[in-house]
Amino acid sequence: MSIFSTLFCSKSDKDNIIKVLDILEFKAQTQSKKVQLVDVRTPYEFNSGHIQNAINIDSSSEEFNLEFSKVNKNEAVYLYCRSGARSKRCANKLAGMGFMKIYDLRGGILNYK
Repeated sequence: MSIFSTLFCSKSDKDNIIKVLDILEFKAQTQSKKVQLVDVRTPYEFNSGHIQNAINIDSSSEEFNLEFSKVNKNEAVYLYCRSGARSKRCANKLAGMGFMKIYDLRGGILNYK
């Protein structure tokens, strides 16, 4: 069923599921409570510096679906990458996988500091 959701999930459905947050909103929502915060960059990029409490699930990894199967689909997931392109692709993929609340950091970690 999830392959059909990926293929046929309308733009308005994704707009209701995926929200792109600016840096202030992203920080406000991720720094004050325990959230599912995911860095979708490569392990090398992640190890060179990441947001505190983030986990790393490489967007280009063959293990992407397996790793995200361990993430709770019913709780909000916060994504970021270097500049926003990979996390945007991942957000769309996660919407197709049945995630209900996806927040993407506008401009990626480059805008975080």
